[in-house]
Amino acid sequence: MKTLAVRSTKALAARHTNMLTALGLLLITTLATAQQPVLPLWPHGAPEPPLNASAEVDVTKPTDAPINGHATVRLTNVSTPTMTVYQPASDKNTGTAALVFPGGGYARLAWTGEGTDVCEWLTNVGITCLLVKYRVPQPTGEAGHYPQDFADLEDAQQAMRLAKAHAGEWHIDPKKIGVIGFSAGGNLAVLLSNHADDRHIESTPAVQDIPGYTQGSGLTLTGTADARPAFVIAGYPAYLALADDPKTLNPVYAPGKLTPPTFLIAAENDVHYGFNSPLYYQSLTAARVPAELHMYATGGHGFGVHPPNQPEEHWTRLADAWLRSIHMLPDPHPHADTPDNNSIMPTPSANGPATNCPTPSMPSPTPTSPNNHPGGANTPSATNTYQPCNQ
Repeated sequence: MKTLAVRSTKALAARHTNMLTALGLLLITTLATAQQPVLPLWPHGAPEPPLNASAEVDVTKPTDAPINGHATVRLTNVSTPTMTVYQPASDKNTGTAALVFPGGGYARLAWTGEGTDVCEWLTNVGITCLLVKYRVPQPTGEAGHYPQDFADLEDAQQAMRLAKAHAGEWHIDPKKIGVIGFSAGGNLAVLLSNHADDRHIESTPAVQDIPGYTQGSGLTLTGTADARPAFVIAGYPAYLALADDPKTLNPVYAPGKLTPPTFLIAAENDVHYGFNSPLYYQSLTAARVPAELHMYATGGHGFGVHPPNQPEEHWTRLADAWLRSIHMLPDPHPHADTPDNNSIMPTPSANGPATNCPTPSMPSPTPTSPNNHPGGANTPSATNTYQPCNQ
């Protein structure tokens, strides 16, 4: 009897601790949100009736895998989509912004692990974070994905339009607003980047909530009606391949003239969706869309922005560098790249002061045909003529 009592007491204590943890996470999220501006995407009601009339709820379980080394709030029954604005300090603001779409299989939203944690990274580098709470759950399977289901694309488009409409108020450049998403949110980011011009919303009563829209004028890809993102960062995006042929990209996500520069990251041991990123990357390069892909050997699915003690722990630094390369972030050393800076650079020496050392000189590659791509059989080779310095 004593043994049973002890076990019962331990079980109750564990359950109590788990409840406190969940309540604490929800309280932290609520307090953080309360300090930020929150905009409803559809003030007059969402374009379609909700799939589930139940109240929004956190469905986090003690057995859920951590993201970024900690538990994460998981929200579902979102029928009133919103956008929460996280701004960097005024002296760090670069004028760049990004919509953020958390993942969750279009059934829930990993609100902290793939939402507020992302905002912490972005604001630290001077980017305004626009955290989007899009509608979930959606129908399971293909019935819940575009073009059978328009809801999440509509929310993504509207969030981008609102961001551009409020650009002056939030001190951001409307031409430097991108999108970042993870898992299902990564799918939504890719979808928005290729279907920003979808006009289904015009057939719904919610069209009145589109900034600058006037009855009878129709939507155009100009001004605040333009839902195109300036860049995409997709973390382990899901559902990009055909359901019955995982080696083939679903034509819905085929890049085209609207597709902006794209940064992809995933893990090779993501057995369900790891192949999506290289598959989409190949399509991007074939369409001549600037793209960058980083694949890690481990990490699985859902590793977030800062998985502790993992190879991809600091992948956001690579993303920062990429954002600088496409001029979405300023160069931290704006005067370093002068025309003749390629000849002499001071190199530290262990035995004395810095010495002048020639930097690597790479010859220009020979021209290739439009059908040749990096890594192909016809890619020209380049010889590095750099000789190391004697120190």
